[in-house]
Amino acid sequence: MLLAACAREDERQVVRFWAMGFEGQVVARLIPEFERTHPGIRIELQQVPWTAAHEKLLTAFAGDALPDVCALGNTWIPEFAALGALAPLDGRLARTPSIRADDYFRGAWQSGAIDGRIYALPWYVETRLPFYRRDLLERAGVTRPPRTWAEWRDALVAVKRDAGPERYAILLPLNEFEPLLNLAIQQPEPLLREGGRYGNFRSAGFRRTLAFYKSMFDRGLAPRVSNTQIANVWDEFGRGYYAFYVSGPWNIAEFRRRLPPERADDWATMPLPGPDGPGASVAGGTSLVLFASSRRKDAAWAWIAYLSRPEVQARFHALTGDLPPRRSAWRSAALADDAHARAFRDQLERAKPTPQVPEWERIATEMRLVAEQMVLGRLTVDQAAAELDRRADAILAKRRWMLDREAGRAP
Repeated sequence: MLLAACAREDERQVVRFWAMGFEGQVVARLIPEFERTHPGIRIELQQVPWTAAHEKLLTAFAGDALPDVCALGNTWIPEFAALGALAPLDGRLARTPSIRADDYFRGAWQSGAIDGRIYALPWYVETRLPFYRRDLLERAGVTRPPRTWAEWRDALVAVKRDAGPERYAILLPLNEFEPLLNLAIQQPEPLLREGGRYGNFRSAGFRRTLAFYKSMFDRGLAPRVSNTQIANVWDEFGRGYYAFYVSGPWNIAEFRRRLPPERADDWATMPLPGPDGPGASVAGGTSLVLFASSRRKDAAWAWIAYLSRPEVQARFHALTGDLPPRRSAWRSAALADDAHARAFRDQLERAKPTPQVPEWERIATEMRLVAEQMVLGRLTVDQAAAELDRRADAILAKRRWMLDREAGRAP
């Protein structure tokens, strides 16, 4: 009997799955139920640290050793699609009616859409919005969360006036590009122009973003520091060193765990204000991809489809705190009754993907560096916009050459 059982197990198709970071540890708890309901498939999980993931994937691609399925960071999707490493999912999606595009937050779904084809299916999503001290706003006379940039600026000024010279209204760490990027993506102009060939940072909208961002430092509303210069961002938030902190959904659990019980009702989350009303934000997170080299695509797709079920996504949220990309998964009591998650649910309806070019992460790093120079007074708004365009154009030079060559305009 034992030999027969081993023989049956050996006959199962093995789907190799790479998952990164903490999620790679937790997803192991979902495998037994999948294998019970799919007795002909075995999931072989490999957990990969985020710090090593990108290089490991490129090495595996070069050596024809990619897994069948991978949890890929959304900003990496364009790069691996350009390499031809990803299998398009359109045909399989058409044959899987349980996975509907209209059930996904639009920005998350669009993160996997490149040149009219779907290459990735959102697994979990994140975006950034303000965590704020409700009691400090009330003490400063702010009666409701601000919805526009003008209202937010007025609220920040009021909080700073009440806080005094030794405290601030908001923390915008200079070593993080995400707060500025989320404000920039609210503008009508794209961050890159001509199909991602050039930077578009001298646009009126981005310069407006830079001016608003810079004003928060110039007026003393935000300290000119990185988050490494803050002893503990949660403790400082709790003691009122700042009243607003723009961050992601993982900090819901962190604030609940780290703030003292007497602060439990003093903090909240709110949608990100925009220039003229509730604004957009960046659709971050991780998506599931099927590699073109896989020899077990049907079995691999069954695993992807399982992880995409609303009830499985709800369970994954309960295990990790990660936010589901499907609206139907938000009907679970754990999410529907969570007051702090509610603002993220609202914000995800307006989330947008970052520019879908392989070079985007390098450009985002330059955005941080240039913005820091501007905040420190070494560049004006116009100079910062021009410098960022110059750096982005240099990074995109190879992309322009390749696109022109494909179009027959280069030798």
